[in-house]
Amino acid sequence: MTHPSIRRERRATRRTLAATLRRRTAATRATRRAVRAVATGAPQPVRTRLVAAGLDDATAKRFAGAFSRGLAADDVRETRIKLKGRVRKTVAVKLFAARTFAARLATYRPKDVVVAARFEMLAGVAA
Repeated sequence: MTHPSIRRERRATRRTLAATLRRRTAATRATRRAVRAVATGAPQPVRTRLVAAGLDDATAKRFAGAFSRGLAADDVRETRIKLKGRVRKTVAVKLFAARTFAARLATYRPKDVVVAARFEMLAGVAA
């Protein structure tokens, strides 16, 4: 019979490993979905283009708004977002063509030095 603390540690380890696997699976699926969407050639939201370019989804979500601010959209689509409770709201989403996205990626640098380096690396790969 094993000691309760050993079983607790094993369960915690299994939970950690399962969570890591879930996160990696979600990241892989998001990347593949974004790459497929960009490959269609249709204008896409900034977040999708950033993920397809190689940025992780959380960082892409964080910087998508600032990235597209002040940039003329190639197209606009409406989507519904969920607010508190059952409330939903229709919002406009800016869509960008590959050329517009590449031009903005070449010049956009966040204030965060680490993320700015990642954007610079993406711009070098996209060029």
